[in-house]
Amino acid sequence: MHKKQEQILLGHGSGGRLSHDLLKSIILPAFSNPALDELHDGARVLAGGASLAFATDSYVVKPRFFPGGDIGKLAVCGTVNDLAMCGAVPLYLSAGFILEEGLPAAELERIVASMRLAAREAGVQIVTGDTKVVEKGAVDGIYINTAGIGLLQPGADITAKRVKPGQAVIVSGYLGDHAIAVMSERHGLTLPAKIVSDCAPLNKLIQAMLTEVPAITMLRDPTRGGLATTLNEIAGDAGVGIILEESLLPVRPEVQAVCEILGFDPLYLANEGKVVVFVEKEYSDKVLTIMRQHPLAGEACIIGSVTEQPAGQVALKTTVGGLRLLDMLSGEQLPRIC
Repeated sequence: MHKKQEQILLGHGSGGRLSHDLLKSIILPAFSNPALDELHDGARVLAGGASLAFATDSYVVKPRFFPGGDIGKLAVCGTVNDLAMCGAVPLYLSAGFILEEGLPAAELERIVASMRLAAREAGVQIVTGDTKVVEKGAVDGIYINTAGIGLLQPGADITAKRVKPGQAVIVSGYLGDHAIAVMSERHGLTLPAKIVSDCAPLNKLIQAMLTEVPAITMLRDPTRGGLATTLNEIAGDAGVGIILEESLLPVRPEVQAVCEILGFDPLYLANEGKVVVFVEKEYSDKVLTIMRQHPLAGEACIIGSVTEQPAGQVALKTTVGGLRLLDMLSGEQLPRIC
């Protein structure tokens, strides 16, 4: 049972436990249907004989510009990646803008130009949209919603229901870069130049992987709530355990240092250009080879495996030999991260 919410808190936007409670107590009961109930990054639907994926997301990141990206690039890449995680080839996007009165037109031009470049990189078109302007103070400069549709790749069946004990868990690269890059810009911190957002469209990487290895069972990009929260969602949906190896987790030393100073856990930090892959171990080497040949996944590595126990939970095998349970993010480490 999920407690009914009396009022909305900032933590309800974390992507963690509070977000799930909000969805399951109010949103999902109102709209329940087979496509929605799968709770994937997007919906898999049939239309006129075509197998489609449909996804939408809204972006309120603060600040609007940060090392490695901006709210416009994030809006395009985020929806492209949600479609790709469903096993689809993204085709078309919509873009909805809510603008605050007084926003400099030059900033809007810069954001739109960034969206154009990101769409070109992903190979998608922005074909429809909407613009609203509200009074000064009603929003923080600009909020963007993007939605998209894509064609599901033949043979791909990406669902948590296919995640089984014995499968390998792979991540495409360094964790936590996006969150730390945004936080540094927000608070005026000076960090090493290599810490920039990983914001990028992953669809061409995913397409190459699924073309060569259609046996991949699950894909997910660990955005809000980070890797630990994402894996908790999958473990719960699949009814399996997931055990990670601390020594195998790819975290930049610079990001780890910032986390230790500020009290963050990189496993709960948002990423905007990473993918977690579940696949039978017999295919893991082939998947890694494909990933490492792509510029966005050169540091891809196996980080753990699927087990029978602890069912529905995620555990971390520490470097000293202990086993630490990784719960879903319960609060909000960094609000307005995407």
